[in-house]
Amino acid sequence: MRTRKIAAGIVAAALTMAATVLVGALPSSAEASPGPSDASGCPSPRWVAAWAASPTDGKVPFDASLGLLPNQLNNQTIRMVITPHLGGSSIRVHLSNRFGSAPVTFTHVTIAPQGEGAAIGSPVTATFGGARSVIAPKGQDVVSDPVALTFQAFTPLSVSIYLAGSTTSVTKHWNANATSYYAGAGSGDLTAQTSGSGFSHTTLSWLYVDGVDVIAGARSVVAFGDSITDGFVGGSIGSIPADKSVADKNGRYPDELQRRVTAAGLPISVVNAGIGSNQLLGSLGLMDGPSGVSRFQSDALSIPAVAGILVLEGINDLGLGNKVTPQQLESGYTQLVEKSHAAGLKVWLGTITPASNALVDGTATAPNSEKYRQEVNTWIRGQRLADGVVDFDAALRDPAQPSRLLAAYASPDKLHPSLAGYQKMAQTVPLDLLAATDCTPAAATQ
Repeated sequence: MRTRKIAAGIVAAALTMAATVLVGALPSSAEASPGPSDASGCPSPRWVAAWAASPTDGKVPFDASLGLLPNQLNNQTIRMVITPHLGGSSIRVHLSNRFGSAPVTFTHVTIAPQGEGAAIGSPVTATFGGARSVIAPKGQDVVSDPVALTFQAFTPLSVSIYLAGSTTSVTKHWNANATSYYAGAGSGDLTAQTSGSGFSHTTLSWLYVDGVDVIAGARSVVAFGDSITDGFVGGSIGSIPADKSVADKNGRYPDELQRRVTAAGLPISVVNAGIGSNQLLGSLGLMDGPSGVSRFQSDALSIPAVAGILVLEGINDLGLGNKVTPQQLESGYTQLVEKSHAAGLKVWLGTITPASNALVDGTATAPNSEKYRQEVNTWIRGQRLADGVVDFDAALRDPAQPSRLLAAYASPDKLHPSLAGYQKMAQTVPLDLLAATDCTPAAATQ
């Protein structure tokens, strides 16, 4: 009975949640010894998040392209391709077993620049407490020792992970919007192999890897939200499968914002903490991850060197039929603001983007969603709790029909922005908000 219910839930999610704004453990390892202050006013060197992907689940058996995912891994290697927003010469990697049903052993882990497809450059072995192998307890993350690897910002890196034993409940980030690879069961340790031979399977999910830090004189800003932050681009009116043509282009709004930040000379890394179908207050218990309120500590406040958080969330609360009221959402935002300020961090709120004519989250399936969205946005614009507001709604809406996305900025599902829409979102963020962030309290740089 339990199995049938889970299967039914997954199917229902694929139909009802497909077009949705598809939106733990603390990092370990000691803070790097502070040196003299740099131009950012922050001590240098120290660990700064260069890339992150919030874990979503360990149960959904398909990725955003509807490609099948392995329900277990056994004596095989996965090769996850990620693109850090900061370069450096000393790196560490975070691996997550947050949704595992048992401890998992990462037998051998290497990091290398990506070559063509699954091929890589010269790999460097990551150690954990001096050992090549590490056990991640159920529900927890592990962080590697420093690894000597020199690379530039936006250089794709391949994190190869060999799992000698048999695993279940593989923790993942469901919508990577990037192509990664894995070898077949029983194929052994391929982490040191530079060719792509043997990596016969591809996936648009990230398995196990959930963060990369570098030693840098900088600070991080977390973009926190749902699939609009995650960078999902719907491939049809029903959203999934995702539009494969935009995979590997790093066109999410946090990516585009990083390019602006870098061009402006700001020592800031923009880290993506978006989860597809995520809600601020609730959860479907599938690939939408825990609620925004419940994951805020692990996915935002605990990001290394975090100095500010930009929150864009709530459209799924209003559109998934959960009878969430504007007042409840406002209370949720207030909690995030208070938690951020208690940690000594800046926090900004983004207005919810329009989607009245979308199949999911639109007024056809959620009659009150547009009315409530307007009420919430009015509150966001008028409140003085947060340190600023980013008006994504005003940037993306159609002036002739303000309840809808402008066609030039919309995906076919009329809910998620297109790549042009994500670029417009990045251009909408006032850089002076990010520039006003102070150096992080020491606890956040752990």
